[in-house]
Amino acid sequence: MKPGRFAYHAPRSLADVLDLLADHGGEAKVLAGGQSLIPLLNFRMAAPEHLVDINRLPGLDQPVRTDTGWHIPALARQRVVERSAELATDLPLLRTALTQVAHPQIRNRGTVCGSLAHADPAAELPAVMTALRADLHIVSKRGERIVPADDFFVFHLTTALEEDELLMGVSIDDLAPGTATAFREFAARHGDFALAGVAGVATRDDDGTVTACRLVAAGIGATPQRLTAAEQLVIGSRLEPRALASAERAVRQEVEPTGDVHAPAQYRRDLVGALARQVLGDISHGELPREGRSHAA
Repeated sequence: MKPGRFAYHAPRSLADVLDLLADHGGEAKVLAGGQSLIPLLNFRMAAPEHLVDINRLPGLDQPVRTDTGWHIPALARQRVVERSAELATDLPLLRTALTQVAHPQIRNRGTVCGSLAHADPAAELPAVMTALRADLHIVSKRGERIVPADDFFVFHLTTALEEDELLMGVSIDDLAPGTATAFREFAARHGDFALAGVAGVATRDDDGTVTACRLVAAGIGATPQRLTAAEQLVIGSRLEPRALASAERAVRQEVEPTGDVHAPAQYRRDLVGALARQVLGDISHGELPREGRSHAA
């Protein structure tokens, strides 16, 4: 298991990175954490002619509190984000999901943005960022642009990134008052990719009535999938048992999972329905937040 031959580049400035990507385009791969890329190289499933290592770029390794939320730059390791107490208070969904990503050794090197750029449909972070309405910041020599998470994931291992572009970071706004979050997944073994997962974000008013809801499933298709039928059903409810049961049925009727050697399509359909119900149940059991930026369900 050895990679093919490639030219290794270790630029020390963003300008140099963008020059390399502009010059080599589709012949280049960006190396950040490498926890997804290196196995692909070793199995010859990816064979770039150029490897652009961005780990020497300064100032991109720590999440930053902004006026409206959080910005997670390109080199912020998953373990660093997971261990940030302030970020966990503001965005509990992110920590909850990160604790279920592979193993600590992987999270020590893997980056949040690297997982998003890799875009494995079974990964936790693409679904979480979609549920949180995150914005992805993209740069190239042609300029900068921001792509909502809803539009970033295109297909299996395919994103809206062009060949000369770099994912510089992801921004997440603070949760509205009264918002609770939850995440559930099921994997055959701890650390494996989940057979299915569901991220949920719901806002409730003072009497517990849901005023907004986003449910996003991972592992059941080519991209993170919004569970819109269930979302619409629970808006206006207090997440009572009858509403949760209706939401589960709606999910099973709405999704069309893919089957593979790990699980048939019908199993994934039933699983994602059950996970969606559990996520909504977790949210319903959380204390209604009155103040502050966010609340962990």
